[in-house]
Formats: sequence, structure tokens, C-alpha cells
Amino acid sequence: MVSMLRPDSRFALLGPEFGDLVEPAEFPEALLRWRNDRAAADLGLEGLSDGDWMARFARFEPLDPSFGPPVAMRYHGHQFRTYNADIGDGRGFLYAQLRDRRDRLIDLASKGSGRTPWSRDGDGRLTLKGAVREALASEMLEALGVPTGRTLSIVETGEQLARFDEPSPTRGAVLVRALHSHVRIGTFQRHAFFDRRDLLAQLVDHVVDAYFPDLGPTGDAARVSALLGEVTRRQASLAARWMAAGFVHGVLNTDNLNVTGESFDYGPWRFLPHYDPAFTAAYFDEGGLYAYGRQPEAVFWNLQQLAACLALLVEDHAPLIEALNGFSAAYHAALREAFTARLGIRSRGEEADGALVVALLTFLRDAGETVRFEPVFFDWFGGLVSEARARRGARAGAYSGSAFAAFHTALGPYEPAGALGHGYFGAADPQEMLYPEVEAIWAPIADKDDWSLFHAKIRDVRDAGEAYALAPFD
Repeated sequence: MVSMLRPDSRFALLGPEFGDLVEPAEFPEALLRWRNDRAAADLGLEGLSDGDWMARFARFEPLDPSFGPPVAMRYHGHQFRTYNADIGDGRGFLYAQLRDRRDRLIDLASKGSGRTPWSRDGDGRLTLKGAVREALASEMLEALGVPTGRTLSIVETGEQLARFDEPSPTRGAVLVRALHSHVRIGTFQRHAFFDRRDLLAQLVDHVVDAYFPDLGPTGDAARVSALLGEVTRRQASLAARWMAAGFVHGVLNTDNLNVTGESFDYGPWRFLPHYDPAFTAAYFDEGGLYAYGRQPEAVFWNLQQLAACLALLVEDHAPLIEALNGFSAAYHAALREAFTARLGIRSRGEEADGALVVALLTFLRDAGETVRFEPVFFDWFGGLVSEARARRGARAGAYSGSAFAAFHTALGPYEPAGALGHGYFGAADPQEMLYPEVEAIWAPIADKDDWSLFHAKIRDVRDAGEAYALAPFD
């Protein structure tokens, strides 16, 4: 027992129509590869010894006597806009729910913990490389102020897995993720598919009571549209922060977007090497459906599917349409906020901030491959107070031409939002998380079990996060 642990099981109370009780797999061995002590401290888990950690996050012994068996959550989803009624938690489960230090309800969920009723032909396992990539993605997004689930634990399982998309056999792992909610748009779709309006109403009440208790009383039709409005606002903010971070999720299916608006379920993610709206993360996304520049469109399409589910619960659809139509304004407001935050400057109002974003993106478009995406924010963090630093840096030659001049002019009146005294800004280059570096971090792990680059990257990324000091998501 951990003294600061604050258990708060909610989802299991919904009953068997929402999830299936499952048993975790037994692994040949369990090697602790990474424990996220910073996230653990936020959850009251910092007092766990390594032995207790392994008992909870490798063997999945109950974290607290009040927790029942793990639950494989049920949901459906549009996958690349084709409806799939045969999915759910196929290689993971909801293990526990508890309160963090901000009093938010947090799910602890596994990935790679064995087969469930929804595994289909899969083995229910996760590759160690997949776990490493998920940890790197979540740490980088957290540093850049993007709402994200946090990788809490990585345990290597001693298994050799066969995969078609990476050299096989490859090492297996089990990961534990901390996320505000694992209720997906696809969770609503499942009950709408079976026309179970009673279960849809139950799910609405669960989500509002657990996450948004100020949205109105139980049974009120206005509560339904208020929920859609809140999810729309949060997803608009998430999409905007992805764009400002240069992040490409890769697989924005309806089962990969949750109601509280955090990034999760990282597969073929990428960060932009340079600004390119057509850049895709997934090799199988041949049509570019989830390309960088189409992510807001993808999120809005998914929200339309949620609205269609909620429409089964109310006679008057006008409030739902109004809530859904709030996406554009919410997204553009969040985009202005996200880009000014990334540049470390104080807002000057809607018109000025909008013009600045346009000028920045125009410069990045015209610069093409001559300048990487992330270094521009690093070089000009704080506005023109960083000009001397940018002009003597490795990318000084890129800061010329008419498009840059327009950006420079737009940036001129802005004041810095914080101090630039952090040692991070004395480096020649910022922290990035581009594909070649991710592969370079993995290579010594695969070849000689050398984790030094992984641990060094986590430290460096967290240092960047301290320097940028971007506000956490609510």
C-alpha cells in the first residue's frame, strides 16, 4: 500500500456491457527497463520499491484492495473511415483508476499485457521498440505543452515476437500508461451501433460525472449537447497543439480519440522534419488521410461521429449542431494560443496573433527543407529578444528573404512571456524527436542492451520542457 494513493474506481461500475474482466498474461521473465518516477509522484506511487513496482506493473497484482480484476474495454471505431465493429482492447486493459495531485481522475492502463476477447488474430503483445517509441513520444509532447498520456512503466517480458513491419523475432514488453480517460468516441459508437440508448445515456452520465460535473443535472437533454461542446473544445485544443508542435499522430481513428482530449495510443507517429502539410506518419496512409495538415479535419470528422451517436438521445438536434459548429472558432483560438506559447511571447489579441501565425507558416512553407520545424521556435523563443542568438546560430542564413521579413515584422511588437535564462537556450540546437534519432536511440538497445541514449534523451527532453515552461492542459 502506498500512503498517498487515492483510489477512485469508476469505469468498472458501468457493468459488463462496457468491458470484459480479463487475466494478465504470465511472462517468461520481467526486467524493469524504465519507471517514470516523475509521473509516479503525481499519482502517489513514488513510495513503491522496485519489487512492488514489478508486482503491480509486470504481474498486475492489485494496486489497492479496492480494485477489482482488469477490464478490457469495449468499443467500436472508424478506422481510416471504415467502420469496424470487431475491435476493443485487444492487447491491454484498464488496470486501475486513481486521483492525481491535481485531483483529476487518472486511468492506469496496460499495453502488451496479453490476449483479451478483442484480440482477434493478434497475440496481445507489444514490442519493446514500440514501448520505447511510446515513451519518447509522450515525453516530447509533454515538454512541448501538448496534452498527452504519460508512459509510466516499461517492463521487458523475455518473449520473442514476430512482426511483419520490423525485423523479427523482436523483443517483447508490457507498458503501463497514465491517461485522464480511456473512454473513446468509439465507446459511444459501440452502443449506438446496437441502438442501446439506455447504455448511451449511462455512458453520458458516467463521463459527465467523472470528468465534467459542472455540465448539468442527470437526465437533462442540455447535458448531452454540453458534453459534445466540451469534447469539441478539448479536441480542437489538442489538434491545435499538435500543429504547433509539428506532431503527426498517424492514426486518427475514432477509437484513438478520447473524451478528455489527450494524445494517446502512439503507433507510427512522427514529428515534422520541416514544414509540410502533406507529411504523413504512417507508411500505410497512402492517401494522406491523416497527414499533418489534415489533422484538424480528421478530428472534426470524428467529432461528427460522436454527434451522430448523441443524437439518438435527444429530439432537438439543434444544440448538438451548435456545439459541433463551435469547432472552427475553438480550433483557431487554440491555434493562436498554441503558436504564441511555442514562441514564448505574450498574446497581442486575435488579429495580431492570427497575422503572426500566418506569417510564420508562410515563412516555413517558403523555407521548405532549408530549415527544420522545431529550431525556428527555439531560435526565436521570446521574440526579438532572441535575435542576436538566432543571428549567430547555425541557421542564421535561413533567416532572410521577403517571407522571413514579414514574419520578423509581425514578431517585432511582441514581448517575451518568460525569462530566457535557462541554460537550454545556450545550446546550439534544440531537442527534437525526428525519426533518424529515434532509430539511433533504439539501435544500441537492440544490439547490445545499451539504454544510455534513451535515458539521456529523456533527461534532455525534460530539460527542454523546463525551459519552455508551457502551461499544462486543464
